[in-house]
Amino acid sequence: MVEEPLEPDISLSKGKYPTTAETAQPITSVAVERETRISTTLPELDRVLGGGVVPGSLVLIGGEPGIGKSTLLLQAANHLAGRIGKVLIVSGEESVRQISLRANRLGTLSQDLYLLSEVDVTLIDHQVRAIEPALLVIDSIQTMYHPDIPSAPGSVSQVRECTHYLMRIAKNIHLPTFIVGHVTKEGSIAGPRVLEHMVDTVLYFEGDTYQSFRIVRAVKNRYGSTNEIGIFEMTDAGLIEVANPSALFLSQRPEGSSGSVAIATMEGTRPLLVELQALVTPSHLSMPRRMATGLDYNRLSLLVAVLDRRLGLHLGGEDIYVNVVGGVKVNEPAVDLGIALAVASAHRDLAVPKDLVAIGEIGLAGEVRFVSQLEPRLKEAEKLGFRRAIIPDQELRSKGGLKIDLLRVKNLQQALDYIA
Repeated sequence: MVEEPLEPDISLSKGKYPTTAETAQPITSVAVERETRISTTLPELDRVLGGGVVPGSLVLIGGEPGIGKSTLLLQAANHLAGRIGKVLIVSGEESVRQISLRANRLGTLSQDLYLLSEVDVTLIDHQVRAIEPALLVIDSIQTMYHPDIPSAPGSVSQVRECTHYLMRIAKNIHLPTFIVGHVTKEGSIAGPRVLEHMVDTVLYFEGDTYQSFRIVRAVKNRYGSTNEIGIFEMTDAGLIEVANPSALFLSQRPEGSSGSVAIATMEGTRPLLVELQALVTPSHLSMPRRMATGLDYNRLSLLVAVLDRRLGLHLGGEDIYVNVVGGVKVNEPAVDLGIALAVASAHRDLAVPKDLVAIGEIGLAGEVRFVSQLEPRLKEAEKLGFRRAIIPDQELRSKGGLKIDLLRVKNLQQALDYIA
């Protein structure tokens, strides 16, 4: 006979906080109050969050290793510490000394910024009750575990139950909480899909580790729009906000060089002007190379086929390389015209005028098609000193006193005539 203890009745979903039963009520009788927002004093982060941090909200932020998630949250926590009260940063990946060394390097030392190296969510709960912070940061959720769950940290059950445990803490005491999440090789948040359903806001921290620019993008936000992005630059002193990214991306544009075209893309509701470069050279391979950096390879192949067939540029024996400067990724069809002009310019060795911006989608027949949100693109181009814009032959909803010359085109041939 071997004695085996019975497993305790685990009911984490109920939580350890008392709850009261509610009765259904008509929606018209519900008192609507405007939520209070706490500014992080980082305007780019506040923009993505919808205006600031909402008390009791649970925010999940994910990104590639080394992209700057912990640095961003450390800087935001330092700005909030003292101004709204104590801030508690809990790390399951780094020691308190490691975090302190980074804080010294970034200059984020505040008396109200508390550090804790712990992975047990029940012990974290005790510290929250003892310190009573105004903001909680968990780095990361994949390292947390609950002692009543018989599985390893990072497993589906542990991630799900630990997130639910932290959610109950955040909602019951109105504690805004940031949770760092690992990502898979495909770039999605690691762990169960329900993790993204449980939290209020999901932010993705994007960027190339070999580039200095970082983009914070919201894919879910119960308290604001998901059409906003924040742009930062990684420096030795931490993350610095980029207030005018278009001017920065175009600052080193070469003068009189063929294959260089300015394009206007939309990142959420923010117009962004970037430089697109193309290089066309005779190929010495049996199968010419096509390389696209920062844009869709299949879209480039399609546009090369349109240029070859509809305009007779004969690109079948050429190596073609297209790059979006600054590590920015553009996926919308409105940049088609810029890609086509850059390739044609490089092929004919003709420089595109530096004061010209290209906006438009290209169809398989070579026609230039309608583009959405054309007015904010043109206003951004005008603000940066562009004097001419090649656009589709469409009417603007409101011209709003635009002084930029609009070159309307119906097909790709008309657009190429402006750079010939």
